[in-house]
Amino acid sequence: MTAFYHVCFAVPDIEPAMRDLQRAAGVTWSDPVSDRLGAWDYRIAFTQGGPPFIELIEGAPGSPWDAAAGPRFDHLGFWSSDVDRGSRRLTDAGFPVDFSGCPYGRPFAYHRMDSIGARVELVDLGRQAGFLRAWHPDGAPMPAIDETAGEQP
Repeated sequence: MTAFYHVCFAVPDIEPAMRDLQRAAGVTWSDPVSDRLGAWDYRIAFTQGGPPFIELIEGAPGSPWDAAAGPRFDHLGFWSSDVDRGSRRLTDAGFPVDFSGCPYGRPFAYHRMDSIGARVELVDLGRQAGFLRAWHPDGAPMPAIDETAGEQP
């Protein structure tokens, strides 16, 4: 099995979530970063210290990370050697695409997994170096699902 590299919670307000997890579990956080995908603004932060990371994301209403109904466990994130191939594999296994960042120039895809009440995210391995520079500068490369071998998350 390839290890997931992060777990994500969608939250309506990132600062209280960061504070509460820091107080409860002693985690430390990167500074939140603001970004935009399509029509949606969002803010994101990761724990420091290495995988597995905790990701918090505060998304706009109507976005893939809309938490207007309350905070929730959103997804488990895996690196993938080929997001398109991995998405086909997951779809064929009965886990439909819930959202893809690929049309927006971001090679990732969320697949709905109703049995866990959340999504699985595949992120293209080509983005790992940038992730490490931004969120874990001294970190070692992390394993990825080898989509040519058909390895399952």
